[in-house]
This record gives sequence, C-alpha cells and structure tokens, in this order.
Amino acid sequence: MKENNNERRSFIKTSALITGGAMLSPFTLPGAYAAGDDAIKIAVIGCGGRGTGAVFQAFETGQNIKLVAMADAFRDRLDQSHERILKKYGKDKVVVPEEKKFVGFDGYKEAMKDADVVIIATPPGFRPDHFEEAVRLEKQIFMEKPVATDAVGIRRILAAAKTAKAKKLNVVVGLQRHYQDNYIQTIDRIHNGQIGDIIGGQVFWNDGGVWVRERQPGQTEMEYQMRNWYYFNWLCGDHITEQHVHNLDVANWVKNSYPIKAEGTGGRTVRRGKDNGEIFDHHVVLFTYEDGTVIHSECRHFPGAHNRVDESFQGTKGKAYMNAGHVGKLTDLKGNSLYDHDGAGNANPYQVEHDKLFDAVVKGEYKFADAENAAKSTMTSILGRYATYSGKPVTWEEGINANINLKPERLAWDAMPKVLPNEDGFYPHAIPGQTKVI
Repeated sequence: MKENNNERRSFIKTSALITGGAMLSPFTLPGAYAAGDDAIKIAVIGCGGRGTGAVFQAFETGQNIKLVAMADAFRDRLDQSHERILKKYGKDKVVVPEEKKFVGFDGYKEAMKDADVVIIATPPGFRPDHFEEAVRLEKQIFMEKPVATDAVGIRRILAAAKTAKAKKLNVVVGLQRHYQDNYIQTIDRIHNGQIGDIIGGQVFWNDGGVWVRERQPGQTEMEYQMRNWYYFNWLCGDHITEQHVHNLDVANWVKNSYPIKAEGTGGRTVRRGKDNGEIFDHHVVLFTYEDGTVIHSECRHFPGAHNRVDESFQGTKGKAYMNAGHVGKLTDLKGNSLYDHDGAGNANPYQVEHDKLFDAVVKGEYKFADAENAAKSTMTSILGRYATYSGKPVTWEEGINANINLKPERLAWDAMPKVLPNEDGFYPHAIPGQTKVI
C-alpha cells in the first residue's frame, strides 16, 4: 500500500500540473481519492445484511479504506450496521460521525458526496435512483443485483450505464458468478467450442424461501412494506428477479445473448399469508433465444421440498453443469469427462469482486462496466415475471418497452404504495390470464 500511495500522490501531482486543476487527466478516475488523504473513502447506501457484508469485503481487500458515510431508510438498521462494522474494524477505519449518518428516503444524496467509492445495497426498487445519483456524482460503484424491478427502471439503469462508460466509472455488480473461477473457466471452454453449439439448457433456484417480517403496531403501510420488502414487487421484483437473476444471468452468459421471448406459468401454492404480500412462490418459464435455443427456467419457494440451485446446458458435442459450490463439469455426448473444475482453494467470489474493484481504483484503472449486462439479465428475469403473471408469451421488445411503473408516486412514510391490502389484510396478486403487465 505504501508504494501504491506514493505512486498515487505523484500521479495526482503530475496530473494537476498538466491540467492546471481545470480538468481531470484522461487517465485519472473520476472520484478516485480526495486530495490530501491516502485512504479510499467509501459510503454504504443500504445498511442491511448485504450492505454490511459488502463493507466487510471492502475492508478485507487489504487496501487503505475508510468508511465515511452511511445511509438507510431506517435508523435502527443503520445503527446496527455501524455497530457491527465498528466492532470489527475499529474507529481508525470507521470514521462516520453523527452528521454523516443519513436516515430517510433522500439520505443517499448526502452520503455519496464525500465518497470515492459508493456501495449500493438497498432493496432493488431503489437502485435506479441510487445508481443515477452515483453516476451523476462521478463515483466508482459497487451495486448489488438485481438492478431494478420493472422495465421503466431498467431503461433508467441502461441510460446511466451508458453515462458511466463515457465517464470511465468502474461499476461492479453483485452477479458474483462472473467473479467465480469455476464459472469463468467452464464458460470460457464453452465459448471456445468444447461442447459445440449450445442448443438447450436448464437453470434452477428452488429452495424453501426467505424471511418474513410481520406487521408491527403503529407501522404505516409504507414502513410495513419496506420492512417486509421481499414480498412487494416495487421493492423486490418477486424472487424470479431478486434471486433467480443469478441463474438467468449464467444462461445469458453461456449463450452470449439475451432471450427474445418468454412464456411460462406461476402462482401461489404455499405462500398465501397476509405477510406474503403479492409475490408468487413458483415460476416456470421457457426463454427462447434468437437462434431458437430454449432455456428452461425454474424457481420456487416450497418449504420441505427438494432444493436445487444450478445450471445445465446441452451442446451439439457435449454437456455442461455448474453450481455455486465451485463445480464446473463438461462431458461429451457419451458422458466422458472433458473438463472437471478443481474447486479446492477457490476464492470467495463475493470477496473477489471487491478485490478487483478496489485494486482498479487504487491503480487508477478503468476496467469494469457491469451495469449494462446486469440490467439486461435483470430484464430477463422481469420478462419471465411478465410471462408468468400474465399467462401469455411476452417478447423482449414488448417487455423492455413496458410502461407500467411499480414505484409509488411519492416516497414518504405517510405515502401509499400502489398495491394495498383489502379489508381482511390480504394483498391482491397477479392472476394469469387476467393480469395486465405491459
């Protein structure tokens, strides 16, 4: 780090002499370091478990980093996160005075100002707002997946991604399989033709589901939905988007393209409670690609049922299998092994994505532009949801141009979301064959 810091000081001094302070050197990353301080300053937007974990991973890169600002809609979540981070890394690294703790819907705007790198880990429905602001302020960015919950948000992310590229802002998105060695090595071999042309595939995220947060006395409807955000589409996008985006992203990566059509089915078989909001508990979708390849996609939340989270593909000369447990296998059509990835000692991809981002920031390099792919893979999941909710085939063009905006008209604790419970406390949900999604 000492060598890197000396290089950085020399680089910035030289750049200032060249530019006279009037503009950035073409080789200087916008937002990289505040003058007179060797530390990379980070701000975290969204202080839940994922945001807190991302801060841990930033510190574990071994770079000279300081947390200087935090923002969350809820004070208790911010305080819990701050306590955990401070306890682990100490006051020399966690420099967040009271005036740099921002609570509420707009706190992110202030929290980002002092940072060199912004960590965006709020519920997905807020990502377009937060990403746009980070790009406007010319920050280096780590953003969790998925990146939006409807096509309106996707179009905003794509526009901001284009601006981020023009400004040479590093953007890493938490589709961490792109930073996981077994996926990198196996898919590289697929792209090199080892199993021929991909003609089919199956991707799964089947498990027992996630947490539920019950309504508490005195909560407004807005607070309740935000506390229980996984069950409301304006915040989560349904589990086909919030979770299954990982597997769909792998399918797009393997195909090196995005689907042109989705059709499928879904519903609520076991998830029927008042605290289960509006989302489905299962989606089964067929995604068709331009060359005619059909990928079978399945995700469900059935407690006690068989779990499966993995990806399989069939080629003209062989087959592929991958999962997040560092497995990557290629076989020929007779089952003979062509490649069997050795996962022993493989690095944690959640850590690798931060290692690579902060290494680029320290070196003043522009290397990562994940937002466009993340937006299109997120749109793939939304396309699947459009198909299962409507019960009708939906093309990519129909989906990406949809104008139904899930976001509330106003963000305030006394404002009303667009989906509200009936007099018995149950929320309306999509009915295939009746629900309009486009």
